[in-house]
Formats: sequence, C-alpha cells, structure tokens
Amino acid sequence: MEIEHSHLLINNLNLHIAQIGKDELGTVVFLHGFPETWYSWRHQMVAVAEAGYLAIAPDW
Repeated sequence: MEIEHSHLLINNLNLHIAQIGKDELGTVVFLHGFPETWYSWRHQMVAVAEAGYLAIAPDW
C-alpha cells in the first residue's frame, strides 16, 4: 500500500490531502498541530490502513 495525495479546492483554498487504505471498517482522520504536516502521521496511517481502515491526513 502506498499513500496517495490529492488536492481539494475549498473556498479558494487548495487543501492537500494524504490518504491510504480502504473504508472496510471506517475512516480515521489524522490532524496535525503547528508546525507539523501530514508527514508526521505517515507510520500511523500505514498501520491503520493495514488494519482495514481508510486513513486520511489533511495539511492545515
């Protein structure tokens, strides 16, 4: 499994989203604090995805 990246345009704001896994059991959203990025959650995202969840981490 590999982390995929996409962008959402919301109110003229281009929001980066990292995600991995399938929504077999549910979705887990990882939120970082300042001054981190989605990358802080990369190891946890892989573990959650391997357990059957969809892991999503937006860059705020």
